[in-house]
Amino acid sequence: MGILKWSVRIHKWVALIVGIQIMLWIAGGLVMSAIPIEQVRGEHKIAATESLAASPADLLELAQVTDQHEIGTISEAELGQVLGAPVWRLKSADGETFVIDASSGDRLDPVSETLARRIAEADYSGTGSLASVLSVANPPSEYGRPGPVWRALFDDGDATTLYIDPATAEVRARRSSTWRFYDFFWKLHVMDYDDGADFNHPLLITAAGAAIFVAMSGLVLLIIKMRRSLIAWRRRRAV
Repeated sequence: MGILKWSVRIHKWVALIVGIQIMLWIAGGLVMSAIPIEQVRGEHKIAATESLAASPADLLELAQVTDQHEIGTISEAELGQVLGAPVWRLKSADGETFVIDASSGDRLDPVSETLARRIAEADYSGTGSLASVLSVANPPSEYGRPGPVWRALFDDGDATTLYIDPATAEVRARRSSTWRFYDFFWKLHVMDYDDGADFNHPLLITAAGAAIFVAMSGLVLLIIKMRRSLIAWRRRRAV
């Protein structure tokens, strides 16, 4: 009798402690299932872009570009585009990055405010307009990378924010009020209240283990109670 009483008490206390987190898990699951992930990522506001169509004869060869800008050993080289124009994205052996116009040979990095503004407006297909473009040396955690970065904010009601890398002239992240709302519940869900990137930490594992304990102990106590109730019912029927 004493063991059963203490088992019930332990079950209730653990359930009280972990119950709040269980509710947060359910709430987080509801939010994550109700909001389409494409909307969270802002994919519905990305402007359509055409594939790069450029004749090799019209492009500067890699050797010409490296000679023109006196770049030594190249560790990475990629042909891409900026505002529909072909560019060479290069990385030297010492880690320096270059964005070179593949037609004119002009160096585009670090990206200027004017170019960052044009990149943001070309990438965005929503109903708002560009409200501000700001160079941020220490960007907020929502960016997910170190700075510096250009932050372009649109006044579309969802506070759509584009983060443009000044070293590569690329949109590195798309954020919005919807993304921030989703991210808030994601952090509660994985119990990582910093950046939400770690879901293998001891706190989450402990809480999950406690939740399993509550579920299993509750099931055992329910079986015991049902068995006792059945025995009592049979005794009353026998009288």
